[in-house]
Amino acid sequence: MKETLDKLINHDILSKADAKRILVNMAKGDYNTSQIAAFVTVYMMRSITIEELEGFRDALLELCLAVDLSEYDPIDLCGTGGDGKDTFNISTLASFVTAGAGVKVTKHGNYGVSSKCGSSNVMEFLGIKFSSEKDFLEKSIDKAGICVLHAPLFHPAMKNVAPIRRDLAVKTFFNMLGPMVNPAFPKNQMVGVFNLELARMYGYLYQNTDKKFTVLHALDGYDEISLTGNTKTISNHSEGMLKPEDFGVKTIKQSEITGGDSIEASAQIFSDVLEGRGTEAQNNVVCANAGIAIATVKNLEVKEGFEQAKESLLSGKGLQALKKLQELSKAN
Repeated sequence: MKETLDKLINHDILSKADAKRILVNMAKGDYNTSQIAAFVTVYMMRSITIEELEGFRDALLELCLAVDLSEYDPIDLCGTGGDGKDTFNISTLASFVTAGAGVKVTKHGNYGVSSKCGSSNVMEFLGIKFSSEKDFLEKSIDKAGICVLHAPLFHPAMKNVAPIRRDLAVKTFFNMLGPMVNPAFPKNQMVGVFNLELARMYGYLYQNTDKKFTVLHALDGYDEISLTGNTKTISNHSEGMLKPEDFGVKTIKQSEITGGDSIEASAQIFSDVLEGRGTEAQNNVVCANAGIAIATVKNLEVKEGFEQAKESLLSGKGLQALKKLQELSKAN
């Protein structure tokens, strides 16, 4: 590791093979916490290259406990986090709305690191069981339309890194990797990222896979469609700009989509939205993100995906997906 750190401090970059090797060694426990913290810190000071990102991704995918749910042709809706915006759990809510619209979802998530309340914090609070048992996951996706893949259960390689990430409590390159390393290897993906440079990298890396994908970055900094302004999109065949009016809705204020200041408060917002007590702004932002996921899988126009999401939310189908998952969690 000393040689690697010397190299990085001298502004050298790692090859894809070296990046992969280092992450594999990290997983094996070859480095101490100070070395890992120093390595992670380098990437807070400078940009990551595509080769480095690809090497890190390949290492995590190789080391993960894979689960085959391909017969359901699912999508994952996942943001990198790290945008510093402290919104409510938009992509997790959008996942249930997407499931309610009949599109299967394998939701990859984790506890909050750089945010107050990550996807897994809310799911756990609401009584969702985390499991890596294939039977339970299949039952979940079959009956509820969605299963939750809690990252630590599928990425044992990360156990040496998790405490360091927690202690640092800021975004690291592991945020960049989260959406890329779903252990179900879904063929459909909607990813929100925290800057344009990363959006381009994701677009480039996904072009070389067999995924149907949409990568999103709101130009005012969000790692999802925020409806507070325009959103850059990169998909299989095109790049574009989405405006709130493309969904037939008004631009909203940042203050209208902030999250709770505790896990309990965040879970309350989550329940309110699914139970029909969400504000217009909350409903629209959830349905915009779910709409893009639905449109990505079904090859629909943006507005049509949004309408299907709206129907799922307002008819209570998204709520039914949550209730079914809670029921299965209790029974298991």
